[in-house]
Amino acid sequence: MKNRIIRLCLFTLALGFLVESADAQQKKPSRPTKKRTTTAKKTTTNKTQNTTNAALNTAPKDTVKPVIADLKIETPRPSLRNDNAIQRNLLKDRTPLDYEHIREDDATYVQRVWREIDVHEKMNIPFVYKAESDDGNQRFIMILLNAIKKGDITAFSAAGGDDRFTTPLTFSQIAELMVGKPKTSQVPDWANDPDGSKGLMKDTTINAEFNPDLVERYWIKEDVVFDKESSRMYTRILGIAPLQTILNEDGSFRAVTPIFWVYYPDLRPMLAKFDVYNGRNFGAKMSWEELFESRMFASRIIKSTINNPNDFYISSYIKDPILALLEGENIKEKIFNYEQDLWSY
Repeated sequence: MKNRIIRLCLFTLALGFLVESADAQQKKPSRPTKKRTTTAKKTTTNKTQNTTNAALNTAPKDTVKPVIADLKIETPRPSLRNDNAIQRNLLKDRTPLDYEHIREDDATYVQRVWREIDVHEKMNIPFVYKAESDDGNQRFIMILLNAIKKGDITAFSAAGGDDRFTTPLTFSQIAELMVGKPKTSQVPDWANDPDGSKGLMKDTTINAEFNPDLVERYWIKEDVVFDKESSRMYTRILGIAPLQTILNEDGSFRAVTPIFWVYYPDLRPMLAKFDVYNGRNFGAKMSWEELFESRMFASRIIKSTINNPNDFYISSYIKDPILALLEGENIKEKIFNYEQDLWSY
């Protein structure tokens, strides 16, 4: 009887082991479970990233555009009818004559001269002629600015006394030099606070207005060359720079500074199509290119390469304006005498 009981117990234990072994074989390995966990983690990470990106995309963006200085130059408005008693068609076809070629070996004498044109002198009145025409305002500074704005000519920086046409300027940079950067200030918000009882304020941008009357002087850079082949002295303009008068906040005078330089040979074709104001005969006009080539302007010498190893302006070593003017005339006489002394009678 005891043996039967023992056998039954052993059989029961063996049957239990067999059942556990079968269950273990039917269960799947743990690797797929791990893969599902990794996938779940990746899905969670992707969801988190998508949520972050969505949050960044829905974040408020700065929609205020940066304010750029502007001269507010009006676009020329051409006349819709012939605004002259005669047909003026030659103006559109005018082109400047080419310079005579000078060989380097024939240039036996070369001096560089800087001149200053003051628009207040009677001979220089055409520089400030304020009338409007089909080409816009006829002030010389407005002719230059319109050409730069349209991209017809390139302006170069005059910072640090640079007059070698090394750094081109954009029109916005020129505007910033002439009127300064826009300023932001607070003004009463009358739209939301009509009576001003709440004291509401709002930011506003103030742009200084460009005043062309403050451009009162021009600098001219030119070379004086004697050609031994033709026995003639040539004067070739290289660049023109307008100067702006800078005033203090109270309107008092502060300084006069050059704004930019333009390369005159590039400027000639454009100047040939603009008439110069003639107060004596409005019909007998010359072009601006003819004015410069014919030397029909009054100027004074402010700097030269004659006996000037330090490259100084006359005003830097002669403070008296009258003596500085006489020194400029002295330089002019030295250049004139060089040509005259070559002749023998």
